[in-house]
Amino acid sequence: MAKRRKVGNLLALAVLSALVQRPMHPYEMATTLRAWGKEQDMEIKWGSFYTVIRNLDKHQLIEAVESLREGRRPERTVYRITDSGRAELVDWARELVSTPMPEHPRFRAGLSVLAALHPDEATDLLRQRLDRLDGALRRDRETLAAHLREIPRLFLVETEYDLAMRDAEAAWLRALLVELTSGSYPGLDTWRAFHETGEMPAELTGLAERTSTPTTGAQSTGQHLDTTD
Repeated sequence: MAKRRKVGNLLALAVLSALVQRPMHPYEMATTLRAWGKEQDMEIKWGSFYTVIRNLDKHQLIEAVESLREGRRPERTVYRITDSGRAELVDWARELVSTPMPEHPRFRAGLSVLAALHPDEATDLLRQRLDRLDGALRRDRETLAAHLREIPRLFLVETEYDLAMRDAEAAWLRALLVELTSGSYPGLDTWRAFHETGEMPAELTGLAERTSTPTTGAQSTGQHLDTTD
């Protein structure tokens, strides 16, 4: 179970990871995180950036060390990470690395309602996804290889993970497309018949009735062919 944290926004983790390098004012922090491509590693809402800074300061995970003014620019407060902030950074990293947590990718959401599409259209769309994924993988492998010539692998391990996950998705998509195009996918005829006749097959009607009835400890299949309101 994830620990309840004083500042739970992952942007706070990113800020702490920047400040462990050296003290910075907020503009420097944001510039550094953008240069690192941190928004590719976690969901970052830049509109909440200064709120996160204030909350980290409030909970003594960072502290102000000086204020700077350059010319006519507004005064900028320089922050450094505290001992409590370092401990929080390490503890948070341990949790994220060691403890699997449920995540909800958009693709999973789409797959959960795949039955709303005609199987032929679903097959075409999945093939489009695979083509785009393969293209992105080629480009990203080239980019990673270039970065590895200048940056230690330790600081690119999250990119390796991302490539491995997308490689696995591509392999899964290829296997699924083989089943769909060969006609060997279980229930394909029933799926097709529903879209071509507009009538819910009897076996799916029974399934819908069973899964729509709340039962203790039971889980829905998540797939429903009836798309009417």
